[in-house]
Amino acid sequence: MTETPPPDAPVLTVSDANRAVRDVVEGSFGPFWLTGEVGSLILHRSGHAYFTLKDDRTQIRACFFGGADVCRNFGVGNGSLVEGFGQLTVYEARGEYQFSARSLRPAGIGKLQQEFEAVKAKLEAEGLFSLDRKKPIPLLPRRIGVVTSPSGAAIKDFLQIIGRRFPNVTIKIYPCLVQGEGAARQVAAGVEFFNRIRGCDVIVVTRGGGSMEDLWCFNDEALARAVAASAIPVISAVGHERDFTICDFAADLRAPTPSAAAELVISHHEELFNRLRRAEHGLHQSLSLISARCRSRLERAKAALNRHAPERLLQLRAQKTDELEMRLAHAARSLLAARKAEVERLRAALLAQDPGKLLERGYALVFDPATGLPVTTSKIPPETDLDLRFADGTVPVTTRPQG
Repeated sequence: MTETPPPDAPVLTVSDANRAVRDVVEGSFGPFWLTGEVGSLILHRSGHAYFTLKDDRTQIRACFFGGADVCRNFGVGNGSLVEGFGQLTVYEARGEYQFSARSLRPAGIGKLQQEFEAVKAKLEAEGLFSLDRKKPIPLLPRRIGVVTSPSGAAIKDFLQIIGRRFPNVTIKIYPCLVQGEGAARQVAAGVEFFNRIRGCDVIVVTRGGGSMEDLWCFNDEALARAVAASAIPVISAVGHERDFTICDFAADLRAPTPSAAAELVISHHEELFNRLRRAEHGLHQSLSLISARCRSRLERAKAALNRHAPERLLQLRAQKTDELEMRLAHAARSLLAARKAEVERLRAALLAQDPGKLLERGYALVFDPATGLPVTTSKIPPETDLDLRFADGTVPVTTRPQG
């Protein structure tokens, strides 16, 4: 059963309908904060972010134009709980409404972020992060002190790289918590311990990646002061490349990952070895060049001596005699070959004029049997006896009158 529409009902295109919905939706809702769990996240190469926001009952499509880097910096991924500020919009091409974010932040850590910025600003104002107070990493550290959890993945990666690239270095581990209550105090104690016993040439403070809450102990002010006060250079390798902590700013060098910290420490060894190899190669080249020059001078002296030795003069005269003899023999052979070639040419010309050769090609010669001479004219009387000589014999013939 169908309904009979009223005669004055408007006729809209799909675009008209979607545009009307857009006007209603976008005109009815002002900007607001929306919280939810991220799903189906796509960080497009254009720099935009596309995802869904969901709770335990429903979900909504969302986009954040130009927000791909923001998501990376905050470590936003599928499953992250975030708060987005924006408004509802309609994507007319598909007739779908969505949440268009203008700002994004991890949910529940807005206060932590404020604390982070406050501590960072305070210590930066005191000059704790100044480049002037950064200590250089030693070129050849023989002993490396590592402050970390002995059971974490960070120390395993660190030891694996060190063991593979430079197994002779001594590594001392100060075991401590790297997350949760008391972790910051234990990490600071590890830095102070190595300074107290002077037990290493460089200190590496490290742990693997995690959320902002997981890494929060490394934003502790007391830990940052302990790292900055260390007389031994400190490398901070906390989290992943996108993670930054106060400890990173206070350290003498930041490594983006624990593995990168191991490579940074060992790279100095490799740099020195490369310099030594280059120096060795340069020394060999210099010695080879000097040796070659000495040999060249010796050979020139020997050559000069040989040029003026009597036996050498005799050898030169003998060589010249041999050369003249060979040239004479060559000239004689050339002259003889030329004479032979001339004889062959004349012989070929003579053979070309041989009547017998013509007869072999199918021709015949006419002879007068009475005189034995060849007949060279066609004016022959009738009843004249002649001989036709072919290549393989003679045939007698008699002329007859024409007609």
